[in-house]
Amino acid sequence: MQANPLYSTIFMYVAIAAIFYFVLWRPQAAQRKQHEAAIRAIKRGDEVVTAGGIVGQVVHIQETAAGAVAAEDRVTIKSGESRLIVERGRITRVVSGSAAGAAQSGPVS
Repeated sequence: MQANPLYSTIFMYVAIAAIFYFVLWRPQAAQRKQHEAAIRAIKRGDEVVTAGGIVGQVVHIQETAAGAVAAEDRVTIKSGESRLIVERGRITRVVSGSAAGAAQSGPVS
């Protein structure tokens, strides 16, 4: 007796979907969650890199909603002799500070 070709086709699609989930989607979601946590933890004195590649030190954070951290919060950074105002959501990386230290916790060699 031969198996129904419909079952093998469905199994193939399920297997491909599982591969995409475990190889692509799940690690990307974990990385996005870690990035959002680092951006939420930004405070004065942290060194950050913006989406445009500007490296600067956080001078001031102006929250748009009282007590809530949002991507639209205005962050003033000092880069060289200039001060720039960027949205919190446009910061791509925290180079040094409390958020960077928390992400790199572990033994130091």
